[in-house]
Amino acid sequence: MGDTLGAARGKLPADVSLRAGVSTQLACFTAEGTIRAFVRASHRGGVSSPSGAVWHAYCRWAALQGIEVELMRRRWASGSDQTWPDGWLAQVPVLAQRRGSAPATVAALSEKGPHTMGKATASRGCHALTRTLPVAVAAAGTEPQPWVREARAMAALTHGDRAAQSAAAHAIVLAGHCLTSTPETQDSLFGEQPQVRRALMDGIASVHDVDPEVTAEELDRLTTALQRAETHPADAKQLAALAPDATAPSALLGGVYVAASFPERDQVGDALHFAAGAPDGDSVACVTGALLGAAHGAEALPVDLVSRHELAWVLDTLARDLITEITDSPSGGEYASGWDEHWRGRYPG
Repeated sequence: MGDTLGAARGKLPADVSLRAGVSTQLACFTAEGTIRAFVRASHRGGVSSPSGAVWHAYCRWAALQGIEVELMRRRWASGSDQTWPDGWLAQVPVLAQRRGSAPATVAALSEKGPHTMGKATASRGCHALTRTLPVAVAAAGTEPQPWVREARAMAALTHGDRAAQSAAAHAIVLAGHCLTSTPETQDSLFGEQPQVRRALMDGIASVHDVDPEVTAEELDRLTTALQRAETHPADAKQLAALAPDATAPSALLGGVYVAASFPERDQVGDALHFAAGAPDGDSVACVTGALLGAAHGAEALPVDLVSRHELAWVLDTLARDLITEITDSPSGGEYASGWDEHWRGRYPG
């Protein structure tokens, strides 16, 4: 919803289907690639690289988009008579439609050199973060530190800038804390605060423990964004100063500021509209929606908007399937049978 509202600068058309943005398309494939990584690890044993599975997912997105289709087929379906792109997500028509530009992602995917997983650009762009947000579910549901490394690796597939990779990693830590927070939780290191602010405070504190690559400057910027939300909430000038451009660090700091400025469950719609007014409203509202949706649940999102979003069912299905794969492994594993015979067809490992 944040991606959609941000692209429209908060002014959505009435009574028509709401269009997904390119960040949302890519996030769908991040979620699907993460599920496939779990499936592969269950059936083939050993350590499976989630970032490799997500790279494959982005290649499927590129093929659907008509980007270097023959190159993608040579990489992944050479000599095979099987349908490719495979999996159920490739059958969603909206994901084959152009919904904005992702130049760094496309450039890396289109690399024709000897690099089996492309060659990252020097970009600091926001897509390194926005498309990686679904990984927060895996970080919250399992051990976070390996997934922080994977978030960095997923960002680094296409974005070589270290700050972009850090922003992606830290965003999943904060969103993971929002996912696992509850209104009753009172054990924050920082005392009594609204649920969202407590989750963000605890998340920032934990970044130091789960990300050995974090710098003092990065932690200071996150803390500053949170403090400004407490002292000067919902101030457009503060938002513009924290998030002045379309980079991943701006998206993270702007999203933290807006989420902490509108921490209550009944403020989600107001938060998304305010975030859409940032210099790059798409990315800031995307992060804002992820943090608040994680904290309050999908039921807190504005029903009048969600019900009109063209990918609402797709996104909800991916979210539920990701949780199901983490907790129940429907396809079984190397030494155990599963309870869903169609799962590996939906998510080939």
